[in-house]
Amino acid sequence: MSDVPADLQKQFPAAIEYLTDIYVIQREYGRVTNARLADWMQVSRSAVTQGISRLKRLGLTIQPRYEAIQLTEKGRELAVTFLRRHYLVEHLLVRTLGYPWDKADEEAKVLQGAISDDLAEYLYDKLGKPHTCPHGNPFPEDPIEERLVKAQALDAVEPERELRLLRITEEGEAYPGMLHFCYNHQLSPGSRLSVTQTEPLRIVLHRPESGEAENIEIPPDMAKHIRVEYLST
Repeated sequence: MSDVPADLQKQFPAAIEYLTDIYVIQREYGRVTNARLADWMQVSRSAVTQGISRLKRLGLTIQPRYEAIQLTEKGRELAVTFLRRHYLVEHLLVRTLGYPWDKADEEAKVLQGAISDDLAEYLYDKLGKPHTCPHGNPFPEDPIEERLVKAQALDAVEPERELRLLRITEEGEAYPGMLHFCYNHQLSPGSRLSVTQTEPLRIVLHRPESGEAENIEIPPDMAKHIRVEYLST
């Protein structure tokens, strides 16, 4: 992982959020526009324009006139570093400390900038070298990153097919109330389910350990942020 400039957060406190959000948007959609980044971060477009200008001066992004935002090599290294730290902190909170799964993302945003590369590497080994965060999003540059990013959205699957939940996207994690909804219904990576009705979207969540099933109606704005894979042909 890349060494983090000691004064980066002093020069631009929002740099970490900008860099990781740009990385995630790029891997999800392939292109990062000012408008998409502003919507993602829930800030004004003028704020994004100013933020990107600051990142350009720091040598972390480039953006030719009228073109998409891109990370420089250094910007990408830092984005990968911070996103890995974020995921490791989430695992530490959830798996080691028993912190609620639906609240770990917000706490990790606070803590990700405070741990060192040495501690991050220690956590990575100690936690069994995880491939994803607790919500199923792949670690940057992990061998399974592309497969998970390209996985099918729940709102576009065929009905009456057995599915496995793979991940709740980073965009979904930020969607108001979504992690709490999934946590309450035990919709987490590895859950088995099937779609029984598409309008409104209803699924059956199978619980193999208890032999029970639960009918759940998922709001469309949440379903599009859930990624799944088919279990049978």
